[in-house]
Amino acid sequence: MIRERFQLRETIATILADEPGHIRAAKEGMIAARQELERHIASDPYFASTFEPYTPATGSRVVSRMASAARQAGVGPMAAVAGSIAWAGVEAMQAAGALFAVVDNGGDIALISDRKVRVGIYAGDAPAGRGLAFVIPPRQDVLGICTSSATVGHSISFGVADAVTVFCRDVSAADAWATALCNDIVPGSTDRAFGRLAGSGVCGVLAIMGERMAQWGTLPAIVRAEIDEQLITAGDRFA
Repeated sequence: MIRERFQLRETIATILADEPGHIRAAKEGMIAARQELERHIASDPYFASTFEPYTPATGSRVVSRMASAARQAGVGPMAAVAGSIAWAGVEAMQAAGALFAVVDNGGDIALISDRKVRVGIYAGDAPAGRGLAFVIPPRQDVLGICTSSATVGHSISFGVADAVTVFCRDVSAADAWATALCNDIVPGSTDRAFGRLAGSGVCGVLAIMGERMAQWGTLPAIVRAEIDEQLITAGDRFA
């Protein structure tokens, strides 16, 4: 397995693949997605600044995905940026023939895999999240695994959760919902936040708040694991 870091301005990602050509494809896919987004923002700067759902009159595939995901989750389009760019990278790897493809864009992950993959859970100093990982079974279709935190990293959050991880086949939606739920969830009142997920397409959610853990939907198996913090990828601020 090849592991390579990739940085393009604010995008800082880790790519996992079996072949160098698949690494190149991931980079090309992410570069193309960023270029599409940058062109759109140059003519429509409100898209990059609003915290509210916003549907532009026109837009590329990545712009449309971000706007649709944000509308579902009730957040601004940029809440879906990292997941959307990761998704573009994995789709490019698939087009290049990859059966194993992982792009981790600052904790927002898109993947396909012909083998089991462990995805570590990182919730800072929260006791409930220490030394745990999800075991993702083999899958041919893309899965989004996106995490938002109010206490770890530089992302803007209006909540208190140490980590909210969302699983969804729509990677943009996984990213947007992670942000939305992290904004809403507080200890002891997760039901209201989770109640918004009906019909969303989200598969499962794990929320970690200090010593507490809450979940919704169907999650992969969670096992004990040694988490190497050197492998954690910095986030995508974009702008």
